[in-house]
Amino acid sequence: MSVIEHNAIELSPRISEADVADYVALLKPRVMSLVIFTALVGLFIAPVHVHPVLAFTSILCIAVGAGASGALNMWYDADIDALMSRTANRPIPRGRITPAEALTFGMTLAFFSVMTLGVLVNWVAGGLLAFTIFFYVAIYTMALKRWTAQNIVIGGAAGALPPVVAWAAATGSLSVEPLLLFLIIFFWTPPHFWALALFRSDDYARAGVPMLPVVAGPDTTRLQILLYTIVLVAVALAPWPLGYFDVVYGVTSLVLGAGMLALAINVYRLREGKEAARATRRLFAFSILYLFALFATLLIEVVVRAVAPSIW
Repeated sequence: MSVIEHNAIELSPRISEADVADYVALLKPRVMSLVIFTALVGLFIAPVHVHPVLAFTSILCIAVGAGASGALNMWYDADIDALMSRTANRPIPRGRITPAEALTFGMTLAFFSVMTLGVLVNWVAGGLLAFTIFFYVAIYTMALKRWTAQNIVIGGAAGALPPVVAWAAATGSLSVEPLLLFLIIFFWTPPHFWALALFRSDDYARAGVPMLPVVAGPDTTRLQILLYTIVLVAVALAPWPLGYFDVVYGVTSLVLGAGMLALAINVYRLREGKEAARATRRLFAFSILYLFALFATLLIEVVVRAVAPSIW
């Protein structure tokens, strides 16, 4: 082989080894499933009739927008993902997808999800979706995540916006109800992710990510988890006495809030050994159930009211 031929091979772009599963992984499907569910609740509780095609289009665009955010996040964070055991198996650190491919994929999905939602549904929802993607990628991923221990607190706004986008898709406007859903997810995010960060703190320290347990220590993190959980329980309960959501939601919120608060107290109390690790894992797992059950209650209320209004 001549020198020219050898150099041509070396300089040629690498052919991607990615398959469909790798591109699906770029979308962060577990995060996307939560986005879809919370957006669906925001769409269903809106006090208007939405044509099924427009409803499907709205949820699909929000889901694709969330996937775009995930792909762009993995593109930018490929260097630190490779250093963390939790993320080392993602497509870019494994060499299955190149950063350029992930960037192109994410930007394409972002563009088409926003434009489709704006053109086919309305531009209030399209603009909010564009802002959500921008906030998650530019504000959280690029600016906050590697700069401040409050990254999750501020960046959590992006994850709290899908039900607001869905409400806007249904109504073309904003109201108190979707903002209440936003606040619930916003205050749920810190205790949820800080519980994860407590038993993954070595990962974050190795990658140089200033998560609260790494910067301020586990005891401060436990206190912050407890304080945010108290606020979360109060915020999640407030829509009932304020008259926005019904009694079934209120009772469910009380029961779930008591469980969440009890687990947060355990995390605060138990600080060493296997019991402490078990307490944080239990809180992390229950926090997922908490949010799902709370939003599922609202969804069930809407369905029951529509199918059998005399029961409600």
